[in-house]
Amino acid sequence: MSAFFAPLRDHLMIRTANQDPGVTPNSNGLPGLSALKQMAGALVTFGLVACVAGFVISAAVWALGSFSNNAHHAGKGKTGCLIAAGAAILISSANTIIRWFSGVSVV
Repeated sequence: MSAFFAPLRDHLMIRTANQDPGVTPNSNGLPGLSALKQMAGALVTFGLVACVAGFVISAAVWALGSFSNNAHHAGKGKTGCLIAAGAAILISSANTIIRWFSGVSVV
């Protein structure tokens, strides 16, 4: 089945490779861009504070579940700690991830 679509795929790849709209990101194109950057930075800070709060609450649930021999609460506390840590990693590296993906060429 893929051999059937190979000429079409090759045709589309050649056509898209030759087209360049010439649009590049700039930092002075929109009014209020600096305020938007400050708001995005504030959201990153708010997200990291929420991750810390979620981690502390999850750690407390994990500890209380372990001390009371409640496997369900201990498991949910462990899961909450992992989710809060993962979210903190993603939030703190969001700028780097977006910068890397904006430099990837799609051909």
